[in-house]
Amino acid sequence: MNNTRQELRIRGRVQGVFYRVSVQREAQRLGLTGWVRNCSDGSVELVAEGSRQNCENLLEYCRRGPRGAHVEEVESRWAPASESFDGFAIRH
Repeated sequence: MNNTRQELRIRGRVQGVFYRVSVQREAQRLGLTGWVRNCSDGSVELVAEGSRQNCENLLEYCRRGPRGAHVEEVESRWAPASESFDGFAIRH
């Protein structure tokens, strides 16, 4: 397959507003694999793998987030896909 990997760090009001759940749903809708988790500094981190276009669509969603979120910054890094994920999970 011609998949890619996207690693994101999202900062702002992104914890306690169902950000992880909404990102998981969007990633699943887009057919992506990977994970999302809260970080101790108040940010959210995620890794997504799939087609470049679907990863870019998830990036656009992450820039908005769900209602109640206030995204201030999104750091994005691209890498080769590892193809090691089964579904898209919320990590704790």
